[in-house]
Amino acid sequence: MFHWFEQRPFFFAVLVFIFISFAGIIEVIPDFAKQSRPTVGTKPYSVLELAGRHVYIKDSCNACHSQLIRPFKSETDRYGMYSLSGEYAYDRPFLWGSKRTGPDLMRVGNYRTTDWHENHMWDPVAVVPGSIMPAYKHQFDNIADIETAYAEAVTIKKVFNTPYDQDGMPKLGTWEEAKKAALAEAQEIANSMRNEKVKQAVANGEVPEIVALIAYLNSLK
Repeated sequence: MFHWFEQRPFFFAVLVFIFISFAGIIEVIPDFAKQSRPTVGTKPYSVLELAGRHVYIKDSCNACHSQLIRPFKSETDRYGMYSLSGEYAYDRPFLWGSKRTGPDLMRVGNYRTTDWHENHMWDPVAVVPGSIMPAYKHQFDNIADIETAYAEAVTIKKVFNTPYDQDGMPKLGTWEEAKKAALAEAQEIANSMRNEKVKQAVANGEVPEIVALIAYLNSLK
C-alpha cells in the first residue's frame, strides 16, 4: 500500500494533508471551545446595563474606544489584565473596536466612578483638558429604551440559552418585574449623581440614557 503511494506523489501529498488537517482539528477545536466558555465571574448584562450598551452603540462610542486589552506590558500597565475570550461570551455584538482615538474601556469600571462619568459626558474638556471628545448632554434628556433591552434579554435567553434567571445570574422575570429591577438599579446610580433633572426623572419612573450608559460602563471590569 505504501509502495503504491510512493509512486504517486500527488495522492501521497493529499493523504499527508488530510492527516495533518485531521490532527490539527483534533488538537485545536477542543481547546478553542474550552477557551470560548464564559470565564468565572462573567455574567450576562442586566436589563439596565443592556439598555446602556444600546446607548453606547447608538452614540458610536465604539468608534473611538476599544474593548480589547492586548497582552502587552504597555497596555496591561495602563488598562489592567489583558482580555480573555471567555469574557465576551455574552457580548452580541462584540465591541472590540479597531481604533483608539480614546482609551480602551474594557475595564473602565475598575477605575472610574459614576460621578466621573457624569461630569465627563457633560463636559469632557473640563474633566480631561485637551480632550477632543464631544459633549453628550442629550443623554441627560433622552430616555433609555428599557423595554427593547428587556426584549433582547428574553430573546438571547431563549435563542442562545443565556443563563438569566439562574442562581447568581441577573433576573429577568416578567416585564413588570424587570422594569422594577431596572428602576431600582437606576436609582442607585442616580443617588451618586448631581444632575437634579436626572434624579427627578428616575424618581418619576423614567431612566435617562446617561444613567443606563453609566450602568453599562460600571459593569466593564
